Amino acid sequence: MSDDHHDHGQTPPSDMALRVKALESLMVEKGLVDPATLDAIVDHFEHKVGPRNGARVVARSWTDPAFRQRLLADAGAAIGELGFGGGQGEHMIALENTPSVHNLVVCTLCSCYPWPVLGLPPVWYKSPPYRSRAVIDPRGVLAEFGTVLPAETAIRVWDSTAEVRYLVIPERPAGTGGLGEDELAALVTRNGMIGTALL
Repeated sequence: MSDDHHDHGQTPPSDMALRVKALESLMVEKGLVDPATLDAIVDHFEHKVGPRNGARVVARSWTDPAFRQRLLADAGAAIGELGFGGGQGEHMIALENTPSVHNLVVCTLCSCYPWPVLGLPPVWYKSPPYRSRAVIDPRGVLAEFGTVLPAETAIRVWDSTAEVRYLVIPERPAGTGGLGEDELAALVTRNGMIGTALL
């Protein structure tokens, strides 16, 4: 029996990963896609856009009060200072969570989303139940994500559009005063920047 069939401690690829690989191979074989172009696209989404960018923006806002003020006044310009911007992130507004106000972002029409700072939207963000219920019952939706807020905390729901997208600046976790910007960025989650999670 060939060694190719033995488990060497590696998890086999998921069905989805296998289907994507098969589709990619077929498209390359038929000359529909250039492999170098595919590599550039994957590199772009893995290294140039995504939640790690948003996490850096949030961490900077926690450690630099002047940057925080610029971010709240003109998010697009402030985010641009860190080198992030472009498609789906041209017109940004930063929303600051506080003990008395919690912000939640949704796109009720489709899935408008700030790709440069959050990457591709999660499947649930695009789902009709989230898109409708986030507006009708935001407290219930948050509870389903495990985010239970005090009754006195106001919840503001913001509807992203093709014209404007939002980035939630979560509250800085308690006990993080001694952490540097990189350590703080590691605490920030995509869901925290959408408003469905607390840090």
